[in-house]
Amino acid sequence: MELDSAIALLKNAVKYTGTIDQKHIDLTLVPSKDRAKFEKALVVSQVAIKDGKISRDEFLRRLELD
Repeated sequence: MELDSAIALLKNAVKYTGTIDQKHIDLTLVPSKDRAKFEKALVVSQVAIKDGKISRDEFLRRLELD
């Protein structure tokens, strides 16, 4: 899985926290049969951040979490 496809997939798991009007990634939004795919996308993203391929701020911006 590539970083761009991982980010596109993770956008489907973003939701508002609720009372404080803040977004976060919530894997309970995805069907259990697809959960492994979303976990892999998280791993791909974290490795890309660790390797310096993308900054954490850019990652959060692309997920619209900033």
